[in-house]
Amino acid sequence: MSKEKIPAVNDQGYLVSLSNVLVRQDEHIILKDVEFALKPGEFMYLIGRVGSGKSSLLKTLYGEIPLREGEGFAVGFDLRKLKTRQVPFLRRRMGIVFQDFQLLSDRNVYDNLLFVLKATGWKNKVEMDHRIREVLSEVDMVHKGYKMPHQLSGGEQQRIAIARALLNKPDLILADEPTGNLDPDTSDELMQLLHKICKNDDGKAVIMATHNYNLIKKYPGRTVKCEDSRLSEAQQEEIDFDLLR
Repeated sequence: MSKEKIPAVNDQGYLVSLSNVLVRQDEHIILKDVEFALKPGEFMYLIGRVGSGKSSLLKTLYGEIPLREGEGFAVGFDLRKLKTRQVPFLRRRMGIVFQDFQLLSDRNVYDNLLFVLKATGWKNKVEMDHRIREVLSEVDMVHKGYKMPHQLSGGEQQRIAIARALLNKPDLILADEPTGNLDPDTSDELMQLLHKICKNDDGKAVIMATHNYNLIKKYPGRTVKCEDSRLSEAQQEEIDFDLLR
């Protein structure tokens, strides 16, 4: 099941398509009647109060929460029919960025990235070295490969986390509150980087869950709101700042 054998988009040209989806954990319904689709090159914000379902929706897309009801497609995979053994292949076509970076503290930046490549099936040392240097260059961290995570600022660690997400040339970036632990200036830098990746890098799409209304105003994009167990499109002028607290 290689990346080349499975088209990333469906017949309608969508990277992600959800229809009549119910997101639940055990008996707890988190989101219902979910309908949305995402095309290559789109940047989408996912907003809503804490506990409104943003992270659960992302987890459904990357296979941590199984999809049991409704129809779901993501980067070439039918989420309703997704088998446990298929989940690693699904995630290779996605880059996932978390708020708390999740770098391995016992090894330097280069070895953090090398670990991911080895874990996802890369074998050739020259190709691995080349790819690591490529992604470090993309996030302007090419001279930080020898640094340990604790020697980096929060913004630098998040850049490395983005580099890690780019290693397998994913079709979709999922970013869960990626600026949540960063100061405003560093958040600006990260947003510029994510928008650049989305705009310039082979049609990659980005879904970013965030509470930061100021970033949405400064870097406009399609915005989808989680509220009252439902998902809905939100126009820029309709976004309620209080909703994001």
